[in-house]
Formats: sequence, structure tokens, C-alpha cells
Amino acid sequence: MHINSNKNQMKSSERSPVHRKKLVIVGDGACGKTSLLYVFTKDIMPAGYVPTIFDNYVADMEVDNKQVELALFDTAGQEEYDQLRILMYPNTDVVIICYSIDNPDSLINVLQKWTPEVKHYCPGVPIILCGNKKDLRNNDDLKRDLEDINKKPLTLEEGLLASEKIDAKGFIECSALTKAGVMSLFETAARHSMKKKITKYKQIKQICSII
Repeated sequence: MHINSNKNQMKSSERSPVHRKKLVIVGDGACGKTSLLYVFTKDIMPAGYVPTIFDNYVADMEVDNKQVELALFDTAGQEEYDQLRILMYPNTDVVIICYSIDNPDSLINVLQKWTPEVKHYCPGVPIILCGNKKDLRNNDDLKRDLEDINKKPLTLEEGLLASEKIDAKGFIECSALTKAGVMSLFETAARHSMKKKITKYKQIKQICSII
């Protein structure tokens, strides 16, 4: 797999045909969206946490023997950027909804905020659910902090249940810090972005047959 790490610059692969797809990643602020994109496209962790308002990257991938140019759109999770974020949704081929394993409230927001928003502005677009910060699940300091407020790190089973509830096409736990699951996440997303195109083609073909 080849990853083009040039930020904000579209680059066509020499191989053809190239399937150009758009991916939008959403989720609560500080749930690790930007770190995932940094690790995937640059193979490094960002230095510190800086809230993202809007950013984009490009990755050239080979998925199932097909060349995919994946435009990756990072979005702000904070409520004050809701109106700006919805401008990123048109023409999206696949959406990754993130939550943070160290923050139980972020999974609640997947169900109550992010999924309804995505399904409203991107009807029929495949959703991939990502549980980020997997490396913190067994962190003793985190466990103690959460116990103080009668909470605990999210389990794999809780993530699986949420993915079923939102009808996600894939569910993957990741750690940007250790890079576990990161490549698999974006391969899965790219694969489902291709399936969306096939589905649309089939629908058009069926309509033409009826006419």
C-alpha cells in the first residue's frame, strides 16, 4: 500500500483507473480523530492536542487490486462548529464515527448525536465505527480516575453493541499511539466507499430497466 502524505494536495496515481473517494471523520472533540489521520498519512503522532476546526489530507491506496485516492476530511467535534461541520458532508462516500475508549460519554454521543447527524446529511453512506485510544483501556491511572466518577473504560462488547445499533458496516478498535488497527480502519473505510459506488450503479441500472 502506498500512502501519499502531502496535506491539502490531490495527487493522481500513475496507475489507472483511480477511484477518487471522500471520507469524513467525526466524533467528540479530543477523541483522537486527528491523531488517527496523522498516523495514517504521516506515520507520526501530532505534538500535543490542538482542537481541529477543519483539515484535509490525501492518501493513495490499493484496496482489492483497485487504486483508490482517498480524500480525508477532519472535522471539529465541538458544538460551536456544528454549522461549519455540516458543510463537509456533501458528496461523502464513507464516514468514520469515532469515540474514545477512555471516555464513556463519547460513545453515548455516537448514538445520540453523531449517528443521527451523519444519517441526516449523508443518507445511505456507509458508516465505520472506530473505538480509539485502545491502549488506555488497561491504564491503571485512568481506571482510578473513572472509578472516582463511577465510570470505567469502554469494553469491546460495548463497542460491538453500538455498531449494531447504528448499523455500521465495520467496527474497529484503534490506538494512534501504538498504531494498532489504524491501517485496517482506513482499508475497511476505503473498501466500503467502493461498495457505495456499486450500490448506486445497481440502483441506476434497476431504474433504467423499469423505464
